Amino acid sequence: MDKPGIFVYLHTVLLSCLSLFNFNGQHNSSLMYDTSPAWRQLFNGRDLSGWKHVGNGSHEVVDGMIASHGGMGLLYWTKEKFSNCTIRVVFKMQKENSNSGVFIRIPVEPREEWMPVHYGYEVQIDNHPETSGEDDYHITGTLYSLTKPLAKPGKPGPEWNTMEITLDGPHTIVYVNNEKVTDYKEGESTPEKKFDFEPFRGRRPDAGYIGLQNHGEEDIVYFKEVAVKSIAKK
Repeated sequence: MDKPGIFVYLHTVLLSCLSLFNFNGQHNSSLMYDTSPAWRQLFNGRDLSGWKHVGNGSHEVVDGMIASHGGMGLLYWTKEKFSNCTIRVVFKMQKENSNSGVFIRIPVEPREEWMPVHYGYEVQIDNHPETSGEDDYHITGTLYSLTKPLAKPGKPGPEWNTMEITLDGPHTIVYVNNEKVTDYKEGESTPEKKFDFEPFRGRRPDAGYIGLQNHGEEDIVYFKEVAVKSIAKK
């Protein structure tokens, strides 16, 4: 290579290296690989490895989806408790509307279906709670009977919905289809119980088990993704 060619080559290499830094000598992160935590799939699309059912009814894998049957029962992830993370659940209702829920902050491993109801939180799946005599505190994306929805973005069956639940210490944030529905911190006021089957009021743990509810024979819901990723510690 002749001398002019060498100088052109070195000039190009030098500019490439400098492009990784701004003029203050700081690293140009926009040019780096994405190092944010990746989503970890809890459902493999084939079977219910890692999951266990308690209560009545069942869940099974149908066409790569978890399908609920009968009830009331709960399918929970057995391998760990979750905190400081975002949980993504992609689901659809078989009919125009069905009843189910995603359970979070369950304090101990469930042995029956009612302990998670009373001592955990149910992130509700039900676009029309009025059909069973309930109000907006029982609509999709709320902490069942505890929080009032900030929006009502739930889609009817058979459209797919994406729910993202962030557990940030004692802070719970729920998005449904990219709209915030719940933003709740432990200790904030909640309404009094209206029904015996509603959860007990009081603080939940920062870390807990998670699960998917099968509510009843007429409430079939399909889940095609359950995934989790860590959030940065503050």
